[in-house]
Amino acid sequence: MAQSTQPHLGSGWAFPVRPTGGRLRYVSDEVDIEQAIGIILETARRERVMMPSFGGTLRERVFDANSVGLAQRVEHEVAAALRDWEPRIQVERVSAYPATIQPHVLLIEIDYVVNRTNAFYNLVYPFYLSEGT
Repeated sequence: MAQSTQPHLGSGWAFPVRPTGGRLRYVSDEVDIEQAIGIILETARRERVMMPSFGGTLRERVFDANSVGLAQRVEHEVAAALRDWEPRIQVERVSAYPATIQPHVLLIEIDYVVNRTNAFYNLVYPFYLSEGT
């Protein structure tokens, strides 16, 4: 078997967990990091009993109005959560802005570098707001 020249970035269960044929799916490297970012953003603080400080504050913003003020708060909070909980990356920039076609969607653009490979990635995470409509 040929040896990989790429440094190992980690592996874990694919998210969401969906056993197929009695087996779990696994992901590794950049896909594992991308899914970990999603888990961090989608997990509310105090949601995990054994690790109550894990996660972020996005869920606390779900009923906020889609505004410049919200975008600025989200940028700061997402960057802080990723710096706290994903040590395999260096967050370069977080930018949040309303989606042009869907007024109740805040797009969160995350630019990051994978520390081990120095590779640059961009992830756009759609955050759906429920503004009472």
